[in-house]
Amino acid sequence: MQTSFLSQQFNAGSLAENSTACPANATICDGTSCVLPEDNFNHTLSVVLSTVLTIMLALVMFSMGCNVEIKNFLNHMKRPWGIFVGFLCQFGIMPLTAFLLSLAFNILPIQAVVVMIMGCCPGGTASNVIAYWVDGDMDLSISMTTCSTLLAMGMMPLCLFIYTKMWTDADAIVLPYNSIGLSLVALVIPVSVGIFVNHKWPSKAKIILKVGSIVGAVLIVLIAVVGGILYKGSWIITPKLWIIGTIFPAAGYTLGFFLARLAGLSWNRCRTVSLETGMQNTQLCSTIVQLSFTPDQLELMFTFPLIYSIFQLLFALIILGGYRLYRRRHVKTKTDVEKTPQKEDPKSSAKTNGGFVSDEMK
Repeated sequence: MQTSFLSQQFNAGSLAENSTACPANATICDGTSCVLPEDNFNHTLSVVLSTVLTIMLALVMFSMGCNVEIKNFLNHMKRPWGIFVGFLCQFGIMPLTAFLLSLAFNILPIQAVVVMIMGCCPGGTASNVIAYWVDGDMDLSISMTTCSTLLAMGMMPLCLFIYTKMWTDADAIVLPYNSIGLSLVALVIPVSVGIFVNHKWPSKAKIILKVGSIVGAVLIVLIAVVGGILYKGSWIITPKLWIIGTIFPAAGYTLGFFLARLAGLSWNRCRTVSLETGMQNTQLCSTIVQLSFTPDQLELMFTFPLIYSIFQLLFALIILGGYRLYRRRHVKTKTDVEKTPQKEDPKSSAKTNGGFVSDEMK
């Protein structure tokens, strides 16, 4: 679908009529906006960057696995209350929020569908990196990302059937199960290797973790920049989608945090659930959109996943900055916390310490 979308050409008469508003090689042009075909350079750049980003992502997930304890991970699976709360947020709060935002802003049906697709996607791997930096429960973070990606194979069709039937036939939306499966494999294998390394060589695992967390932060920013460069021809979009793209991730973070707190989870797990709820798999959303809609429809909706990606990253960085500022004022140094773990009050520890520090103390 993407290839035909980029290579479609208007006839000579159409090009002549729009020559004053759009370049002669524009594939879609309505006089006010146009989408340019992908040139050979962009195609080569896309292939190279996709390969590099895939390898980097696997390495980052490997490093995140180096912070997961097998015992804690299995405990989450045996007593999956935190995972269940995350499930309610991921496939309960997010689709409902997408539906309500679409109705509130009265956007076009085809635009409402892309907002719904975004709301039904599983959590993205970027949440694991940010969860590490806010001292979240990494065992829960990895568990939630894995489970949401696996459950997405059944929950995405169900949620889309429930919420999109007023706008379109749910059968018209093509779900790339192969992409979901690849995402699951790309997540599970590196994380499993990281868990094994942490079990066998914990001191080396800590070094890998610190390097990987930095690489992960760079990777998140790089993906956003690359997306902006590759799809620069389709940036003109209705202001309503910009507003929804701003509100939606903020609502996900906020509602995820409060539902987790209402369920009685500790502060570090609340931060983890919040990030897992608000940070969606935007690459999967883009793939579904490209497979499901015509070039004319793509013009109205294609950029929304990128807009969401930008603002989910922006709000995540705000959360990270706010948490680090809070920690600096309430905890002298990380070393001081690690030196006296046994003497701290459990309630105080829950506030200032996440799964990250407690894992290092073991």
